[in-house]
Amino acid sequence: MHERGASFEPTHPLAVGPVSTPPHTVDGFVKEFLRELNYGQGVPLSRSSLNDQYLALARTVRGYLTARWLETASRRRKNPHKMVGYLSAEYLLGRQLDNALLATDLTATAEEALKACGIDLDALRQAEIEPGLGNGGLGRLAACFIDSLATMDAPCVGYGLRYEYGIFKQTFVDGRQVEVPDNWLTLGGPWEIPHPEMEVPVHFGGRTERYVGADGRERTRWIPDWDILGIRYNYMVPGYQNGVVNTLRLWRARATRAFDLDIFNAGDYSEAVRAQTFAENISKVLYPEDSTPQGKELRLQQQYFFVACSIFDFLKHTQPVDLDVRQLPERIIFQLNDTHPVIGIPELMRLLLDEYDLEFDEAWAITQQCFAYTCHTLLPEALEVWPVSLLERLLPRHMEIIYLINEAFLAQVREQFPGDELRVRRMSIIGDHPERSVRMAHLATVASVKVNGVAELQSQLLREKVLSDFADMWPEKFTNVTNGVTPRRFVRQSNPLLSKLVTDTIGVGWVANLDRFSELEVYAEDPDFRASFRQVKAANKDRIAAVLARRDGIVLPKDHLLDVMVKRLHEYKRQSLKLLHMVTLYEGIISGDLDPASVTPRTVIFGAKAAPGYRMAKEIIYLINSVARVINTDPRVEGRLFMAFPANYNVTLAERLIPAADLSEQISLAGKEASGTGNMKFALNGALTIGTDDGANVEIRGLVGDDNFFLFGMNEPEVADLQARGYRPTEYYESNPRLRRALNLIDSGHFTDGNREAASMVVGDLLYNDRFLVLADYQSYLDAQARVETAYADQEAWARSAILNVARSGFFSSDRSMRDYIDRIWHIKTGG
Repeated sequence: MHERGASFEPTHPLAVGPVSTPPHTVDGFVKEFLRELNYGQGVPLSRSSLNDQYLALARTVRGYLTARWLETASRRRKNPHKMVGYLSAEYLLGRQLDNALLATDLTATAEEALKACGIDLDALRQAEIEPGLGNGGLGRLAACFIDSLATMDAPCVGYGLRYEYGIFKQTFVDGRQVEVPDNWLTLGGPWEIPHPEMEVPVHFGGRTERYVGADGRERTRWIPDWDILGIRYNYMVPGYQNGVVNTLRLWRARATRAFDLDIFNAGDYSEAVRAQTFAENISKVLYPEDSTPQGKELRLQQQYFFVACSIFDFLKHTQPVDLDVRQLPERIIFQLNDTHPVIGIPELMRLLLDEYDLEFDEAWAITQQCFAYTCHTLLPEALEVWPVSLLERLLPRHMEIIYLINEAFLAQVREQFPGDELRVRRMSIIGDHPERSVRMAHLATVASVKVNGVAELQSQLLREKVLSDFADMWPEKFTNVTNGVTPRRFVRQSNPLLSKLVTDTIGVGWVANLDRFSELEVYAEDPDFRASFRQVKAANKDRIAAVLARRDGIVLPKDHLLDVMVKRLHEYKRQSLKLLHMVTLYEGIISGDLDPASVTPRTVIFGAKAAPGYRMAKEIIYLINSVARVINTDPRVEGRLFMAFPANYNVTLAERLIPAADLSEQISLAGKEASGTGNMKFALNGALTIGTDDGANVEIRGLVGDDNFFLFGMNEPEVADLQARGYRPTEYYESNPRLRRALNLIDSGHFTDGNREAASMVVGDLLYNDRFLVLADYQSYLDAQARVETAYADQEAWARSAILNVARSGFFSSDRSMRDYIDRIWHIKTGG
């Protein structure tokens, strides 16, 4: 392994010599681009492919970023402050080219320079492959946060995994989801900078033993069975036109001995590379299927691998050689983005105890000041637990340390709540049922300086229900930071027409200060502004229609209300409720109960992936596609109803779809959605929300006003009361004729070529289980949709409401979220 002095990446004290930024001129850009094309790709312009040109352009822009990256690091070394280590298993970055051009203010220069070379910038934009490094909201949130921290000039390193295949690419075969590998690195990764010389050893398995040190103290050493190496890849994270570039550091696994020549020469070729194959599995795929013991073990290996690499990197490569670990809380706060990185807590303890030779009490006091925990869920099944037997086998030293932490913690509980052994059992980090296991959310809560939820309602429910015992013990430890989204990507970059209208109206500066959106409110009463706003929305609808026609062969009808539901496919998000609404409208028209002319022309677009092992979610996808196929080909509803489900929904498609939406579907069961960020993106782009009082919907409704939000359904206390009384979904089925007819039509096989079995799993679950109360909220949802149709009929009033949604949603900037983290949790300095 290379020592710190071998590093030539920006966090090393000797890394930065004189740095000059390439000239911001068209001629200078042309020269840099052609140099990259000739000497980087090895081709002349006349023989270059589209991918050659894209890679050359990306590296040219990266050159502009690199100069600023080195300068940022040099400035921070001269004036060091406490920094954030953002630990996240996901970063759903989206395409990087436009973001980098926007951050460096090079878009016009690049466009003119490429035009001089006979190249269309738009064609190169389309050549970029989106990195598949995240699954949904969690990963996109992490990407927004690191964007904001760079824009605010906050010292931060994002840490994660460089998945070779990342999230799967979704395809549909006969309406069913089929997963294929996402080969996002196939044509090159021009935005990453590998540092193979800065490898980090990571150990697994083996045993521990006690020994007596030179000072006569009894200590513990870990004797692992096997190890792998972590290879780091740096991504630059530019702030918005401020010259600041932070770092996202992703780790790839590599075998310590990747190739055995003796075995190869003996003819056993597969065995010769077995170690390499085994090691690389760890960073091969995002969230391996974990319904098997092997899958669970691989997922735990992933989590430990990336946090072990990250903490080691900070201690050994990022900090000065003479760092006193007792001062560690003054230098770093590790933010745990959900439970995936929580194994980092015993890892830091292991280093302090076994490598830095501290006593337990001192190491534990340091560790408790170095972590903060964000809980992103209210679902018990999403709060990770790991079998003790697996941890003892895979990470025996860490399991010992967890036992020690738990022992010290439970002593505190007994002291504060004497005689309450039931509370002790509830709060223990080690659970006994159904098997002995480590509750990672408990470990994170015990070890963290702060625990935050991600919306006001969810944070309240965390304190009162999910982690109520811990809130009783440490009320000061709990806080809220409502999520936000970056206005750079999700307004300025994704909605250029709206951005121009806003800038022409209130001037520049809002891109890094979204509070200024409030200045738009008075223009909601301006007929000319409303007309311009409607023209922007119409143009964005034309744009998404062209994208879907090219990308998926989907031909959208014109002049429809565009009703959009895009999010991870999970039962609690209730895509099935949206589907029942469409089936109800369809059944009403074909049965004659509804005059087609009375139904607002509506196109519904779904976008969602189901986890590979989540069967019910996959059955819901199949049923949505089946219903869409029938509705879209039935002449009786032509011109009134249309459904689309483009495969492989991702950030790139979101950037085109969200600005076009009229209606945003945020219809999760109250008390189940932590926050949501899609709801914020839609509101910021002028869509009205139909939703329950759940997650950040509560705050959106509070800001935009009841008149500009379509509320329906039970609130969280009403949900809890219904479930406590005993929920019987068949009662709703039997008492509601429209619901009964819709479910009967699905059950008849009408949408599945007469095959009743094809829909039986979804129908049966709704009728006899319905864990997320779809049938209970059905009528309220239909009533709200009727209000939507009435409101949409008055286009002037609708435009007014949409403008007010934009004007009143500036709070949902991730810049504001980061200010809240800085003020309430991290206490770091920005700038300087």
